Amino acid sequence: MSLVLNGTTGITNLPSINSGQIGGRRNIVINGEMKVAQRSTSVAGLGAAAGYFTLDRFSIATAASAGRFTMAQIADGPAGFANCLKISTTTADTSIAAGEYLILGQPIEGQNLQQLKKGTASAEQVTVSFYVKGNAAALYVCELFDVDNGRSITQSFAVTTAWNRIELTFAADTSDPLDDDNVASLVLNLFLHGGSDFTGGTFAVNTWNDNTNANRYAVADRTSIYDSTDRTFFITGIQMELGDTATEFEHRSFGEELSLCQRYYTTSYSYGTAAGTATYDGSVKGESYRADRIDICPQFKVVMRAVPTVTIYSPSTGSSGNVYFDHAVNADREAVGSQIGMTGFGSCYRSAGDLSHNGDQHATCQYIAVAEL
Repeated sequence: MSLVLNGTTGITNLPSINSGQIGGRRNIVINGEMKVAQRSTSVAGLGAAAGYFTLDRFSIATAASAGRFTMAQIADGPAGFANCLKISTTTADTSIAAGEYLILGQPIEGQNLQQLKKGTASAEQVTVSFYVKGNAAALYVCELFDVDNGRSITQSFAVTTAWNRIELTFAADTSDPLDDDNVASLVLNLFLHGGSDFTGGTFAVNTWNDNTNANRYAVADRTSIYDSTDRTFFITGIQMELGDTATEFEHRSFGEELSLCQRYYTTSYSYGTAAGTATYDGSVKGESYRADRIDICPQFKVVMRAVPTVTIYSPSTGSSGNVYFDHAVNADREAVGSQIGMTGFGSCYRSAGDLSHNGDQHATCQYIAVAEL
């Protein structure tokens, strides 16, 4: 095919710029290819508490259920995808209490969503796409939840035993703009389980409404991820983009994806090393400059989303809340993160009995810093 310059309207015979990777920077979701797992590649016994456990930027929201599952990054995926997120039920729960739910989600900062033009007459449609499969046929719900205004929109999607790409275009919302800040404004949710508090209402397909919990998972013939210990759920290639068309997945390099994730969670440990591991690899050190203290002042690898919560670990024993003083004492000593900012922090170890002001004594620590939404 030849491209022809048109003097008045531009280039003719040019395919849509959004039809392939040339479109660039289309995906609002971070780590949608399931590449980055800084905390762990597999955690068992989940279901009792909410939080981030394995793959970066994908959180678990849960309440009340006796069901339990393993969440893991595994080397599986459709062509072009090396990894996926897998949920495997390990404890079933078929006696579902009203307040139960299990949601896999990604919260997104409001300042990263202004291109949606939500709350204006020019509001944009949004298309969410992803690849899924399971051990058997299933039906779940994808939801966009507007945290700032208490509004939501839902569509169901079917899972089979083969990898299939789901493409869901969500209606534009001309009501209620999203805040332009670094706080969660919108959450991309995948409902996998719910009790009557979330299923007892009327399921509204692709319509923005003020949130009513009872409607969120009320689709007929829905599946519970906890209905059997055989139940599995695999997902990868999650993309959220403007417009009414699901374009090819926007692949980013591992280094770029890791850097985006480190805005929310970063660590001194080498990649793939769990917090609390006894290792000096990647550790940070401070030296004494006066007789009563040693200061360790690490800088984060990227500017974090907000002032993080910092936890310090001894590289010698892995114990939290400690540095390792390795000169005259050769032992753990208690220390805390102080003067914490978005770019780094100071860790101060004080012990007049251990130190002399000779400049050759030092303490070492590992750390994690968490600024998740």
